[in-house]
Amino acid sequence: MAPQQTVLVLAPIRGITDCHFRSLFQKHFPGFDSAIAPFINPQRYSSFSQKQLKDVLPEVNIALPVVPQLLHTNVQDFLFLAHRLEELGYKEVNWNLGCPAPMVTIKHRGSGLLPYPEQILRFLDQVIPKLPMKLSIKTRLGYKEKGELLSLLPHLDHYPLTEIIIHGRLGKQLYRGESDPEAFGRCLECTKHTIVYNGDIDSEKKFRNLQVQFPGIHKWMIGRGVLGNPFLASEIKGLETNNRLEQLENFHRELYDCYKELLSGPSHLLGRMKQFWAYLSFFFPPQQKSWKKIKKCRTEAQYQQVVDDFFQK
Repeated sequence: MAPQQTVLVLAPIRGITDCHFRSLFQKHFPGFDSAIAPFINPQRYSSFSQKQLKDVLPEVNIALPVVPQLLHTNVQDFLFLAHRLEELGYKEVNWNLGCPAPMVTIKHRGSGLLPYPEQILRFLDQVIPKLPMKLSIKTRLGYKEKGELLSLLPHLDHYPLTEIIIHGRLGKQLYRGESDPEAFGRCLECTKHTIVYNGDIDSEKKFRNLQVQFPGIHKWMIGRGVLGNPFLASEIKGLETNNRLEQLENFHRELYDCYKELLSGPSHLLGRMKQFWAYLSFFFPPQQKSWKKIKKCRTEAQYQQVVDDFFQK
């Protein structure tokens, strides 16, 4: 039997990995096989118009296959949105049980629902029989305790999930500290589902070490690591990359021009680009010094000068 190929998935990072970013990133930095879109805002009594679903419209997601992500915990709202996505041609959705943002978890959504397994199971009992497509779950080790997911996983074996993506942190950690591969490994012993590894893959060396540690894992999700090194997916896949600085400059220029056309005014434009540079500054060491220069920019001219200096090094 031939060995399974490595599958890489671009993680959903709210405020950064929208459809424009995903398409341009795949154009300049091949290596990802698919992406999960940042969650669609849950809204009661919404018809979810084309404008509200603009990030997952098929016509703007040609470059990279994408799975929409839902944050809903209300059964009827979840099913309504799922049917809208089916109308757009989607065959799978992802349920977000991992978001650590306090404004989400305080409503018992995202990772904030993990301490309440009975609610999760009741939700699945009601949703899956009526769901018009496949379902995957993206989650964390727990919200407060690592045992939260461990105790939930055996119960999830009773549901036809395509996969479970596990980020090796607690919700209350946000993104602080390091992820916990050992705790991830314990999760593998508690489930029959296909598991996807997520968390702190920020170098090819770390990825290879994780491959050795988890030989049964063939699908990997990468987010912040590839924002800090856009060539990471290509490195993992063994794809040739030449003139990296020029390649990165071309990507940045297209991304900047795209958002300049889409966003209203310099403040919104610079705000969006700074969100990306909070990670990309790692590519231009020393990271703190590079990020400080970007953060201080108040005009487009200042920003362009700083960025030009980076790319001319």
